[in-house]
Amino acid sequence: MGSLILRRGMKVEFTPEQLEEIKHWEQMTDDDIDYSDIPALTDEELAKFKPARLRKQKQNIAS
Repeated sequence: MGSLILRRGMKVEFTPEQLEEIKHWEQMTDDDIDYSDIPALTDEELAKFKPARLRKQKQNIAS
């Protein structure tokens, strides 16, 4: 079985079948993804979009 550590001390175990599925996903390209079930955005929806703002992340300073 394979495993993945998501956060310190947090371990996730995968079955052999899940590992095979992950390998399949790793080999996929963007062209392999079917987006046909996602509806196109309307002009009104697109007009509502706002530019993303970059935010400075707080830096942890050890005292």
